Amino acid sequence: MTPDQLKAWRKAERERLIKARLALDAQTLERFRLRIDSHLERSFPGLASAKLAFCWPIKAEYDARHLAKTLRGRGALTALPVVVAPKQPLVFREWHPGIELAVGPLDIPYPASSAIVVPDAVLLPMNGWDGNGYRLGYGGGFFDRTLSSTTKRPQVIGVSYELARMDTIHPQSWDIPADWVVTERGVYRRDGGKLAYLGEPLAGEPSALASPVCYANEVAPGYFGERKKN
Repeated sequence: MTPDQLKAWRKAERERLIKARLALDAQTLERFRLRIDSHLERSFPGLASAKLAFCWPIKAEYDARHLAKTLRGRGALTALPVVVAPKQPLVFREWHPGIELAVGPLDIPYPASSAIVVPDAVLLPMNGWDGNGYRLGYGGGFFDRTLSSTTKRPQVIGVSYELARMDTIHPQSWDIPADWVVTERGVYRRDGGKLAYLGEPLAGEPSALASPVCYANEVAPGYFGERKKN
C-alpha cells in the first residue's frame, strides 16, 4: 500500500473496530474488565510496587482505573499520559483521585500539574492488535514516538478485547509492538517477533510458579520495582 492507502485503510479499520466495541453492552464490558483485571493481577504481581502508567478509558475501552486503585492500595504509583505538543513524545504525570484533571485531545482527561513520572510499565489500550503484537491506535503516533525516545523503555502491556484481533495492521518502521497483550481470554507474550498465547492464569495468589503466564514477573527481577529475593 502507498502511504495514503495505508492511512485510509487504518482509518477505516479503526472506525470498524471502535464501532464493534461500542456495540458491546454494559454487562459484557464489565465482565471483560473483571477478567482482564484478574489476568493482570495474577500474571504481573510486580505491578503492585511499580510506577504504572495507564490511559483514561474512552469509547468503551478497557477501564484500568479499577485495577489502578487496587494496585495503589498495595504500593503502586499510577500516572496518566499528557500530550505536550503535536508530534512530540508524551510525558506521564502522577494521578490518583484528588489530583486535578484538565481535558486534552479527544476529550481525554490528564493531570495538568502533578509530578512527572518515568513509568516501569504501561497499560496501553489497543483499538486493534495483530499476531505480532502491533497496535492500531488513534493515528497520532504519540506512543510509538514516546517509546522510541525513552532511555529506559517501560514494559508495554497492551490491553484489548479478542474482537479487536486483526490479521495484521501492516506495521511500518515506526510502529513499536507491545511486549505483552492481555484480553478477556488470557495473556499473550511476544516471543521471536510473534505473540505466543500463554493461557489464562490460575486462580489463587499470584506466584511465579502458578502458571507459565507468571513468567511475566521474571522478565528482569526488580524491573517493576518489586523486592528481589535474597
